[in-house]
Amino acid sequence: MGIYVNPTIQAFEEAVNSDIYVDKTEMILDINQVVGTKQKYISVSRPRRFGKTMAADMLCAYYGRNNKARGVFKERKLAKISPNNWDDQLGKYDVIRVIMTDFIKKDVSVEKSLSTMKHRILDELSEIYPKIPADDSDLFYNLERAYLVTKRQFVVVIDEWDAIFRILKDDNKGQLYYLDFLRDLFKDRNYIALAYMTGILPIKKYGEHSALNMFDEYSMISPMQLAKYTGFTLEEVKELCDEYNMDLDSIIEWYDGYKVAESIPLDKRELYRSGDYDEHIIHVFSPLSVVKAMRTGVTDNYWNNTESYEALAEYIRRNYDGLKEDIALLMDDARMKVNFSKYQNDMTSFQNKDDILTLLIHLGYLSYDAESEEVFIPNKEVLDVFRDSTSDEEWKGTFEAYDKSVKLVEATWNCDEEGIANALEQAHDKADNKTYYDEEALSYAVRYAYYAAQKYYSVLKELDSGKGYADLVFIPSPKYSQKPLIIIELKNGKSPEEALQQIIDRNYVAEFEHYKGNIIAIGVNYDGDLKNTQENYKRHSCKIRKF
Repeated sequence: MGIYVNPTIQAFEEAVNSDIYVDKTEMILDINQVVGTKQKYISVSRPRRFGKTMAADMLCAYYGRNNKARGVFKERKLAKISPNNWDDQLGKYDVIRVIMTDFIKKDVSVEKSLSTMKHRILDELSEIYPKIPADDSDLFYNLERAYLVTKRQFVVVIDEWDAIFRILKDDNKGQLYYLDFLRDLFKDRNYIALAYMTGILPIKKYGEHSALNMFDEYSMISPMQLAKYTGFTLEEVKELCDEYNMDLDSIIEWYDGYKVAESIPLDKRELYRSGDYDEHIIHVFSPLSVVKAMRTGVTDNYWNNTESYEALAEYIRRNYDGLKEDIALLMDDARMKVNFSKYQNDMTSFQNKDDILTLLIHLGYLSYDAESEEVFIPNKEVLDVFRDSTSDEEWKGTFEAYDKSVKLVEATWNCDEEGIANALEQAHDKADNKTYYDEEALSYAVRYAYYAAQKYYSVLKELDSGKGYADLVFIPSPKYSQKPLIIIELKNGKSPEEALQQIIDRNYVAEFEHYKGNIIAIGVNYDGDLKNTQENYKRHSCKIRKF
């Protein structure tokens, strides 16, 4: 037994012997299906404290040459589910286990760190196979040589594989060197039976392509077959609540909310195409938080204690494309669309707010709904982290503006013409640009003033009504279908009555038959040429009609 080659199973034994142990050994049956195939490369990314290391310990204990492992696994779930073949690959391989945070350090070059790691593995290989000639300079050659002599392949497990991208964020040269090392270690190597990597981040991308394209990636966005092993499932949490006499509703409020979509079996794909998606959505809980709550009897914010709130604040204060306003929305139980296709899977290459939001999914601060392609704050525990991270003075203006936007939405529902005009006036007075040069500029300002409406609506600009284009249409989301549909027509230097009459004359409401009886039409005018000499002077004015 070594530290890196065929390590002991002590870590997994400690997990099994803990007072709270949730059996995830069924995962081994899924991994067994890809061992020794073209799909033998697996990369699993999850947030901190979501059980990545325990899963890695479990795989090392199962696949490694250790005669104690049978006794540990024969009482576990995988043996009960598959009694005839659960041990088909038990103890069949030499395992190499590496935790990259043991080597990647801020003050040490990547080349030197990897050299240290390679020599330690080579030393242990020489001890295990003293009769096999060794080349102290070439790890890959030695692994291939050992396989040819013993006919025994290797299972390589790398925990915290992405440490370099978190610790040495700006060392692009070192990152490339590291990725080349991993590619040389794994790609097209006969000695590999299984390569299993865990981390917080998915594999680094360059452009649209993965730097290690032989790996299948299982992430918080797409966990596929490994979805139910991402954390504790609702069924597992229910069992713990029964055993520890805890209130399930409270545990759900604090720790539920991570929704992951599993792969759909062949025999159920027709059902999925017909719209029954929920069956394949799994609710996942943070294992650390649930275990702490069960052991203490108190629901509290445990996950945040493992990571300073500054880790979140660092990213959300980067106000890409109005990110701060989006954070205010999310903290008010809203959801929003996100496009993660351009994200480069690192902590520095941010081009827009979608990149930041995608990173927050992988870090566990946001959950992702694959059906609606929306992100949201998953639970009370994570909401507490956002509150801590936005408590600085720099966020005061953002939340004040959001509160005013909420009041504007409420004034609209109440058909309060004066309230709407006043709210638009206040938003205009806060703007950098104190005038609008055309209706396009006015449209942008009105959309910004109404940004709180995104919690309830999809906001469409210049929607074709058949007889023209409505300037702004707010269509209720399915969750808030009882809210009125809102049509806004804008004029610059004319009158709100003229704007409202255009909605009526062009019969914009006819396109929204489904909302008949629950439509609010608003004509808004801005007149920047009036002199501020009249007591009732208003640059913004509006007229409303309900349909």
